[in-house]
Amino acid sequence: MKVTGDWLIDPATQAVCAMLSDAGYQAHFVGGCVRNALIGAPVSDLDIATDARPEKVMELAEAAGLNAIPTGIDHGTITVVSGRIPHEITTYRKDVETDGRRAVVAFADTMVEDAERRDFTMNALYCDADGLVVDPLGQGLADLEARHLRFINDPEMRIREDYLRILRYFRFHAWYGDPSEGLDPEALAAIAANLAGIETLSRERVGVELIKLLSAPAPEQSVAAMRQSGVLAMVLDGVDDRALAPLVHLEAQAGLDPDGIRRLAALGGQGDGRELRLSNAQRKHLALYRDQIGSSEGPGALGYHHGAALARDILVLRAAMLEIPLMPGAFAAVDRGAGAAFPVKSADLMDRFQGRALGDELRRLQSLWIASDFSATRDQLLGQAP
Repeated sequence: MKVTGDWLIDPATQAVCAMLSDAGYQAHFVGGCVRNALIGAPVSDLDIATDARPEKVMELAEAAGLNAIPTGIDHGTITVVSGRIPHEITTYRKDVETDGRRAVVAFADTMVEDAERRDFTMNALYCDADGLVVDPLGQGLADLEARHLRFINDPEMRIREDYLRILRYFRFHAWYGDPSEGLDPEALAAIAANLAGIETLSRERVGVELIKLLSAPAPEQSVAAMRQSGVLAMVLDGVDDRALAPLVHLEAQAGLDPDGIRRLAALGGQGDGRELRLSNAQRKHLALYRDQIGSSEGPGALGYHHGAALARDILVLRAAMLEIPLMPGAFAAVDRGAGAAFPVKSADLMDRFQGRALGDELRRLQSLWIASDFSATRDQLLGQAP
């Protein structure tokens, strides 16, 4: 079997492969780029596995005139930039000691050893510079074709090597698993037996994984499995995923792209995003969604005050969480509000109002204008001013 794609035949990327192979070393793409190419998904990060030691990779890159950055040299990773494309080149490795958060690794000489330390069978697929796929464990291709997400060898051992793999399991199932098949019972049992390991993870890593999971096209089955296995309660306090499936359905009806923060808001809970180390912008959106879900502002007012995109988010969240229909024409009203311009200026009222009274009167007239569906003119509004 072979993979194809512009990323593979790019001369800059082929030059990196040739840098290694011309010196007698192996160069195989591995992980996400191979997996995604096989299922027709976009390829972004380029990871290359090799039997060359990191110091040798640095030497070869410099001799080839390429920029080599020792981004993770202690773990065998060198980032080689060719044609402005970063290629993460990592020496074959095997774990010799782990504590659930970080591993002590030793360099290995074979692809099989390297494959055995990876997380899931569908991520242990390799291909050479010609696109020829290698499945060293003999399970990855079949599992990827069946969309069956499975840990490599013993699930508990894989989890104890890095407890983040618990969250990665649900995230990868949301993106690549077969929803009609359900989740692997052996994997779920191993996860349930190692829940305490989640507490050892940094909140930033947890937050990144959770937002990636919620950004999948249809994450509701994976999130439900997280709840049933006890993982969801370990990650977030007081959440309820009952509104997630209706939200995903309404998003599709409304033509909205998946959004992890919008869906996080649908889970409710006590946190404000700090516990997940969300960015300031993400926390601001999360707070706005939660504040507006129960507000009485109509579609037009939401569009005027928050812009069309956020207003649409709020309306689908309301519909999902309050179990009410998304009213026909709501998005058209949002667009009217987002494009409207309040016709009254402060200068129009300064002969009658000053200071706080001026602000209060502007807000009162603005409310009347919004209630008129943005149709009231400047003269009409000024005529209602005392």
